[in-house]
Amino acid sequence: MQDAASARLRMENDLRLALARGEFELHFQPQVDARDGKVVGAEALLRWQHPQLGPQSPAQFIQVLEESGLIVEVGGWVLAEACHFCSRLMADGLVDGERFSLCVNISPRQFRQHDFVDRVASSLRNSQLPNAMLKLEITEGIVIQNIDDTVGKMLRLKKHGVSFAMDDFGTGYSSLTYLKRLPVDMLKIDQSFVRDATHDPNDAEIIRAIVAMARSLGLALIAEGVEQQDQLDFLQAQGCHLYQGYLFSKPLPQEAFRELLERQRA
Repeated sequence: MQDAASARLRMENDLRLALARGEFELHFQPQVDARDGKVVGAEALLRWQHPQLGPQSPAQFIQVLEESGLIVEVGGWVLAEACHFCSRLMADGLVDGERFSLCVNISPRQFRQHDFVDRVASSLRNSQLPNAMLKLEITEGIVIQNIDDTVGKMLRLKKHGVSFAMDDFGTGYSSLTYLKRLPVDMLKIDQSFVRDATHDPNDAEIIRAIVAMARSLGLALIAEGVEQQDQLDFLQAQGCHLYQGYLFSKPLPQEAFRELLERQRA
């Protein structure tokens, strides 16, 4: 118990230094339209290369960032860095401003900041990224804390042209309760349903229900964690054509993601 507490404290101290030392980097996982195989977006994912311990598990260090409050500063860096990178891709003709979405995860603590909307607007302005290219991914953890504040901030950002995706949809007990009030544009089918959809009738039925719901509400849909062709075939048969996952590509460092786009353009 004491060892675990000491390790967590050590990680928190190391994280406080990591941003200043340039130890964080962003990887980008392509989002693909299965109908033509084109990359139509990317999810920005934070990675941490510890100078002594090497790559650290995002599941562990992101939780520490959130609990310590460091996520506000680090999350701001992620948003700014992702916007600048995507803006450079567009300037080089590698992404289509009309079709490509940059997806950035927003943590509950980050979203609760009173100046969150201004921070997002500032990142867009400084990077000169078209507002409509930015899609913020929110989770149920953001929604349940203060639904009125959540909706208010979302509506202010949507006036700027920013869109929203509900991440990990279907995994929380109250997703359906809040969905009718939230001005979201896209649902992300959680990988836990995708993984077993081809041999678990319950997961298959959940995906069918999510697809039907998205269609009836006029929402876009993307599946996460697609690793096998039969999973993609099943999703397409249900009418879900956008996906991300190892079947197409793992999350890539910036230069490798750029090279992928260059190959697609060739």
